[in-house]
Amino acid sequence: MKHHLQLAIASGLAALALLTASTGEARTVKCAVRQTVAARDLPKQGQDTLELVAAGGPFASNRDGIQFGNRERILPSEKRGYYREYTVRTPGVKNRGARRIVCGGAERSTDQCYYSDDHYQSFKCITP
Repeated sequence: MKHHLQLAIASGLAALALLTASTGEARTVKCAVRQTVAARDLPKQGQDTLELVAAGGPFASNRDGIQFGNRERILPSEKRGYYREYTVRTPGVKNRGARRIVCGGAERSTDQCYYSDDHYQSFKCITP
């Protein structure tokens, strides 16, 4: 009986973890840069880009999802291929513009994402 109760509790916790991961609620974000921005406070185009990252596309540019090299060394040092970059459209601009979201970790993960509105000169950690 005790084993069945432990199994039920573990199953419930796993389901809760999946639910909170998929809804973006109650997740912990480790910010590696000082400035933060809540996902809801991003420009509309940034919110749209985050949704596309989680969905796996389709993206605005064929460059979206490519490796971000972190040459500026503003983000924490990670192994090669850890970070990916995505375009945040800028109204009225015909090229990719300066706005980007950079995400680390697994593809489609938005747990460790950063926003730059000045082409990697600075970053804000995106929080839930």
